[in-house]
Amino acid sequence: MLKRYKNSYLSYFLMYNFYYLSWAVFSALISVYLLGKGFKASEVSLVVSTSFLTSMIFQPVIGMLSDRFDVKKVNFVLFGLAAMGGFAFMFASSLITITIGYSFVLTLINGTNPVMEKIASSSPYQYGKIRIWGTIGYAIGSWLAGIIYQWISPAAIFVCFVITMILCIIGLLGTQTPDDLAQEKEEKTKTSTLLHNHQYLYYLIIAAIFQGITNMANTYIPAMFQNDGLPVDLVSTILSFAVLCEAPLVLFSNRFMDKLANKKLLIIAYTMISIQFLCYAFNVWLPLKILVTLLTKHPSGMLFIMINLKIISTLVPKEHQITALAFVQTLRNLSSIVFQNIAGQILDVSSYQVLFTLYIIVIGIGFILVLLFKVPSGKNQKLFN
Repeated sequence: MLKRYKNSYLSYFLMYNFYYLSWAVFSALISVYLLGKGFKASEVSLVVSTSFLTSMIFQPVIGMLSDRFDVKKVNFVLFGLAAMGGFAFMFASSLITITIGYSFVLTLINGTNPVMEKIASSSPYQYGKIRIWGTIGYAIGSWLAGIIYQWISPAAIFVCFVITMILCIIGLLGTQTPDDLAQEKEEKTKTSTLLHNHQYLYYLIIAAIFQGITNMANTYIPAMFQNDGLPVDLVSTILSFAVLCEAPLVLFSNRFMDKLANKKLLIIAYTMISIQFLCYAFNVWLPLKILVTLLTKHPSGMLFIMINLKIISTLVPKEHQITALAFVQTLRNLSSIVFQNIAGQILDVSSYQVLFTLYIIVIGIGFILVLLFKVPSGKNQKLFN
């Protein structure tokens, strides 16, 4: 029976589904959890932005460990530490212990994400059939967190996190380390090569604005809906359905990603978040606000993940693409830190409407940069077939 489980579809399902489910359970309602404990919005931003900072610092370390040692063993240890950290987080009460605990767990989860993607893409199964379980897992985790928060207790969320991480580890043990990942050497490239690629540097600004803004929104949208009078379990249900709305993009990416030009895709992504933020800024009718959240929040994020892969493949030579993606991730973390902390300061003295109104201006700057961006269409990349 163990032989049949080894490298089976079930093992990849368990690993991928419960990895993203755990991620959502632990982080989706962090603003609601901390505001409910009496912390200010600026303190929530401090906690979340610190996790971005530590992820940025330690992700290369985790990458080096994965290069040097068996990938599966490294992930096993990191997932185990994350589970223990999640359990300990349940007892954190001061701002400093909460910040350390949250950053510890999120750093481990964020740090293993590139390896998780590589394992999934190198599995004997079609990537889309593995990746879709990540979407479903995150949706279930977002919903489950709200149900547990509302009907059991806020602290019980972290017990659930430990259980789901254990299930993820069980899945990991059944997967097979891909040969190319086990033997992969650290890419040797000169930073100066990318620094002289002006189109790439221009794109970094566009990506940093989009990802920093959307990460900020992901932190405060649950609290915004709670402020609108919705109970936590209903908020988490809305967010879980919002995640599921990205599923068609994943399943049918081969139908449009290679056919549409890079610039047109960027315009679509920026249009989606512009509509989303305008609805929040004008505090539109609540059912309309919910509908717009469903259609834009996660779909725009998933679209940008795929756009990022395509644009990097278009602008950067193959031998430098890993480094190029790493720089995008670094700028994402830096911009998230900045936008998170500014958002917290605004919310301490003002409202969600003011917050999203001010950030519409930032999105507008990004939109102008997109319109002025002279980027090849990328239709010859054929990444999604």
